[in-house]
Amino acid sequence: MLDIKWIRENPKALAAALVKRSWAPSDAEATVDDLVLKDEARRAHLGKLQVAQERRNAASREIGNAMRARDSELAEKLKVEIADIKSFIQGGEAEERRLDKELNDALAIIPNVPLDDVPVGKDENDNVEKRRFGEIGPRQNWVKEHFEIGEALGLMDFERAAKLSGSRFTVLKGQLARLERALGQFMLDLHTTEHGYMEVQPPLLVRDDALFGTNQLPKFEEDLFFTPHGESRLGLIPTAEVPLTNLVREEILAGDKLPLRMTALTPCFRSEAGSAGRDTRGMLRQHQFYKVELVSITDAESSIAEHERMTECAEEVLKRLELPFRTVTLCTGDMGFGARKTYDIEVWLPGQNAYREISSCSVCGDFQARRMDARYRPEGIKQTKFVHTLNGSGTALGRALIAVIENYQTQDGGVTIPEVLRPYMGGLEKIEAK
Repeated sequence: MLDIKWIRENPKALAAALVKRSWAPSDAEATVDDLVLKDEARRAHLGKLQVAQERRNAASREIGNAMRARDSELAEKLKVEIADIKSFIQGGEAEERRLDKELNDALAIIPNVPLDDVPVGKDENDNVEKRRFGEIGPRQNWVKEHFEIGEALGLMDFERAAKLSGSRFTVLKGQLARLERALGQFMLDLHTTEHGYMEVQPPLLVRDDALFGTNQLPKFEEDLFFTPHGESRLGLIPTAEVPLTNLVREEILAGDKLPLRMTALTPCFRSEAGSAGRDTRGMLRQHQFYKVELVSITDAESSIAEHERMTECAEEVLKRLELPFRTVTLCTGDMGFGARKTYDIEVWLPGQNAYREISSCSVCGDFQARRMDARYRPEGIKQTKFVHTLNGSGTALGRALIAVIENYQTQDGGVTIPEVLRPYMGGLEKIEAK
């Protein structure tokens, strides 16, 4: 959530940022004008309440003076005035809550402001390549996509998964199931032993407040799965970013303890409401998948450098697996709602003859912290500040499995195991074709 004080002082800057994020200029200006009007109405009402409270306090003192002067007539008039003021204040506090909610609801659907160095564009075609790793040779005529290989091996079953759960689910079996597990263990070991992240096992069901804190609610409600919980509900996490980031909600952290770096391997659940007809074959876009998440909580001065560091940590996974990839800076129109800047890491898939996203690393500034009321106190300073939050995939297991299958496939239909994963596979060097 953006700072209303900043919006009040920089309305043109916010309107320009919304235009960069593909809002029509007239709509952007109208949106900002509406926010400013709501803020002015709230502040004007608060001013009236303050005046009423000050007059109530003054009238109370005047009653004491009138009683001491034995002026009972004046005292009674002041008591009537105070009763009227109290009635106004009670109604005014309810109006204050209404105006607060109206403003906060309007702020909750405004996206974050992009950093100045984010390329301006409308969609993924305007993203800018930052760097790439690995060589891509000519496509062999025997190369297949991951689902063709997995089904031929008898270890990837979409038909039975559909009987159990419908579309966008997969049953992995045998050595492919173990290979996905090996990928997760390898990633966790790398991030915890070499990159300094603390492993966490968080809840997979969270309250609406947690989903709001990391900006899944209210904008992306249709992309989530919910289950009833008493008189309320709990949401299945779409990513471990939600519980990991919310571990610091409504807390004040010591500045000298930052950054906090956390990682988790969890299942993730997404309805994929807006992806009808996209990636219907295979494992690329699933309702349920596993992912290793990276989350950092930093101070305001360190978040940009931490973003570069986190992206390099995610890239190192693919380097160790010897998978070709490229890293791109997302343009303003393709960037996520809560991000100020995002790097996507796209792994090469020979079967598709294309790069596909396997990790997305974002710096959010204090946008999420304001929604969570997460703060820190710099060393030697009494005043608190909002923390800065970052999140990234380190990486998505299903897509890493796809990339290994396609890049390490052999002409006879088998899959060679990357050397770095062989210790996790009991020394197995190849998944043999039937």
